[in-house]
Amino acid sequence: MAISSRQTATLALAHALSAAEHGLPVIPLSPTKLPALRSPHHDDVPGTPRCRGECGRPGHGVHDATTDPARVRALFAAAPWATGYGIACGRPPYHLIGVDLDTKGETDAGAALRELALRHLFTLPPTVTVLTPSGGRHLWLSGPADVVVPNSASRLAPGIDIRGTGGYLVGPGSVTAHGAYRLAEGTGRLPPARCPNALLALIAPPRHTRPAPGGHPAGGAGLIHFVLAAHEGQRNTRLFWAACRAYENGLGDALAEPLVTAAVRTGLTPEEARATVASAARLTTPA
Repeated sequence: MAISSRQTATLALAHALSAAEHGLPVIPLSPTKLPALRSPHHDDVPGTPRCRGECGRPGHGVHDATTDPARVRALFAAAPWATGYGIACGRPPYHLIGVDLDTKGETDAGAALRELALRHLFTLPPTVTVLTPSGGRHLWLSGPADVVVPNSASRLAPGIDIRGTGGYLVGPGSVTAHGAYRLAEGTGRLPPARCPNALLALIAPPRHTRPAPGGHPAGGAGLIHFVLAAHEGQRNTRLFWAACRAYENGLGDALAEPLVTAAVRTGLTPEEARATVASAARLTTPA
């Protein structure tokens, strides 16, 4: 069956309406996975202020995303060639974060994510998982309302893309030029799981934190306590994790020596501790 058939378009609308009913803002997508509606401003004079839907006309990509069934129907009526739908990320109620795991060529993004989880001490809970036509997976996570997660491609590791605010995920049931997106068995009834704090720290911009009066920078005491609580076999891993968080949040220079001191108290040598902190600094400092 051709992907532009009337039946495929009808199914796309049905899936989009179901997603909207569950609180997920949606837009129609073309077989290329791009927004199906052309911008109404493509002929505007260069330099015209960018419109994000304030004009009231459709064609603003993810800014058109809605949960209103009447508006969803209107968007799909304006794009009868749509064969799928996109789900806007970063919007209430879930503030969706998409973890896109690729499997092309020699890339094994799933293994890379497991390695990150081990290194940074987090566990991904069961959550909605969408299987892509290429053999990849989209993991849906719920983020906090006050954190803006940017979109990124292979920044965490090769083959791991993040869909955040301003981005969208191809919804299950969509049909593209390369095949259909479908829910992994057993995940369709799950809500998007809460994004682990350690993963959120890796994908969200660092928060600039003021020093606490008379002590370490705010948040620094918690990182030091985290290192001090390490048992044998955890010392280096905990120190590395804490140092990464410190540098990502602009506290690395202030906390480097206190973290080394804490690690030495747990049994590491000063040389081992400083080498681990230096490794964290290299990993988290942009080239």
